[in-house]
Parts: sequence; structure tokens; C-alpha cells
Amino acid sequence: MLTNKNVISSTAGLADAVRDGLCRQGQKEFPSKYLYDSLGSRLFEAICELPEYSLTRSDERLLQLHAREIASRLEGDLLVCELGSGSGRKTRYVLEALARRRHISYFPIEISPAALAVCQRELSDIDSLAVVGLEREYLDGLLEVAARREDDQRLLVMFLGSTLGNFSHPRDTEFLRELRLILRAGDALLLGTDLIKPTVQMVEAYDDALGVTAAFNMNLLVRMNRELDADFNLRQFRHRAKFNAVTSSVEMHLESQCDQTVSIPGALLQVDFQAGETIWTENSHKYSLDEVSQKARTAGFRIETQWIDREFPFAESLLVASLE
Repeated sequence: MLTNKNVISSTAGLADAVRDGLCRQGQKEFPSKYLYDSLGSRLFEAICELPEYSLTRSDERLLQLHAREIASRLEGDLLVCELGSGSGRKTRYVLEALARRRHISYFPIEISPAALAVCQRELSDIDSLAVVGLEREYLDGLLEVAARREDDQRLLVMFLGSTLGNFSHPRDTEFLRELRLILRAGDALLLGTDLIKPTVQMVEAYDDALGVTAAFNMNLLVRMNRELDADFNLRQFRHRAKFNAVTSSVEMHLESQCDQTVSIPGALLQVDFQAGETIWTENSHKYSLDEVSQKARTAGFRIETQWIDREFPFAESLLVASLE
């Protein structure tokens, strides 16, 4: 009988993450990357269309308006990669602008094979663009792309949609520094960051009236039931989004509605929950412009330019790797 080694590896990684996150003292938590299985990726695409979730529209609006300027600032032979590409829809504007002037190789880096397949279909009609999907973690994928470059090629890394905000402090700065260590001086990073705005507006973006974000979050429990033979009762958990003023972050949680014990055979685990206890599933930090600049400098980048959406405060920053 043939076995899919990628499925085994994925399940083993999920089991390890479950044991690590659900056995912690104090706050139980779970890595947000596991939100993005096949169903989770489709639900996230739906979230991006919701009126409450203007972040994606702001990001896309900036890329559409300034794609040609972005391309004009990136001379020479380029390799382009994107960390967490999703469907690639909003990336199209920048890739089309770049491909008008030269042939471009684009490497979307994703842990979701479904998202990679959609991305490759979405962008397949762009002339002078070769799309090579990499099913990898961010840094592993970037290392692979960097290893493929010729001596005279520069790298453009795109990290859009404020995904950086999913890292807690100071992990976001550390991650930028890890990116910088892979890059050469003169390489570029196009970074999206969601900016601080009224609290109600920030929370509603993660707790929409239709309940799509709730379904996206609850799908983590569905995934554990399916892949690890767990017995989470979805009716005994609920989605919660709240703003943490200390960290300037919106947090997503799954809250137990009663005292209960959940069995997760695939992780060799039983987990007790008290009523009101939560699993912290995602962090979304909201930045100030000064904070973005400070983190970029600390990580070894200089800001080439920034574009700001004022309708729904969001920043797109073109960073250049500085000389060490």
C-alpha cells in the first residue's frame, strides 16, 4: 500500500503542535498556521470579501495604485518570492508591472497545497511570468529561493496582508532579522502592516456578523477531529475575538462553554477544559508607523518608501536590506 509521506509529516507536525500548545501551563494556544488547511484557506478567502475585513481591500488598493512605482524602484534581474501567497490575487498587480519590463520567476511559498494550486491558476495568464510554487514554511522556502539565484540576481520578498502581525513581540522583529540574514544587501522586502484604528473597528474585522471568521477559527477543532481522531464537540466551544490594549493586538480564541475533557488519540492526549477556558489561536498586532520604521531598522533594513491607505489605515513599506 502506497502512503503519502507529506500527509504523514503534516499529521505528525499537527500532533506535536497539539501536545505542545494544549499542555502548556496557563494559557492554552495553537499555532495560527494550522488554520490554513484546504477548508480554512477557502474560508479565509471568503473573510477577505466581508465588509468588516477591510484590511485585504486596503492592501490590494495600495498594490493596485502603486504597482508601477514599486516596479520602477526595483531595477535589474529579479527573483520574486512571496511568503504566504494565498490565492495570489492582489499580488497580480505587482507581478504584472514587473513582467512588463523583463521575465520574472515568482515563487509563492505556502504550507497549503490548495492555496498554491489556486495561486498558480490565478497567475498563469501573465505573460513573461514563471510561477514555481513551494509547499514550505516561510524561511525554508526563502532559503530554497535564495539558493537558486544567480550571482547578479536580486531578490524581492513580499510579505503582505499584515501577516507579520501574527507574530507576538519581539518575535516579529526576530523574524524580520531572520529574513535579513538570508538576503543580500540591496535585496528588497515589500511588507504589509495593519495600522492602529478604533477598537470596535479592529475587533469587528475578526468577529463578523455572518460568522465566517468564527467558522474559520472553529475549523481548527474540525481538523483535529478529522486528522487526529479527536472528539471535540463544536457545540461546546465558541469563537471569541478581543483587543489586548497592552500588546495592541486583536486575539482570536476558542472558548470552552463548560467543564469538559477532550480525547485526542492521534496526539496520545486527553485535555481538560474548564468553563470559560480558551485556546488562543491567532494574534494580529496593529502597528504605528513609527513602530514599523523602528522594527525595520532594528532588523537591518532601511525604508525606501511607504504608501499609506487612509480609508482603512494600512501601510505598504518597501524595505531594502542594508549593508551589515
